[in-house]
Amino acid sequence: MNEGNEKAYRTMGFSGVMALSVGIVMICVGVISGVLLLISGAKLMQNKSGLLF
Repeated sequence: MNEGNEKAYRTMGFSGVMALSVGIVMICVGVISGVLLLISGAKLMQNKSGLLF
């Protein structure tokens, strides 16, 4: 019985570490894409006189 509990705790620990890692990566990707969108939007606003529709 003790071995089953130990295995369950190890699995839960691994799951927690993976969830935390994925969360950190998602936050980094979100911040980087937001910054890139702001930069490209600023460049579009700067050159809006040259756009024709």
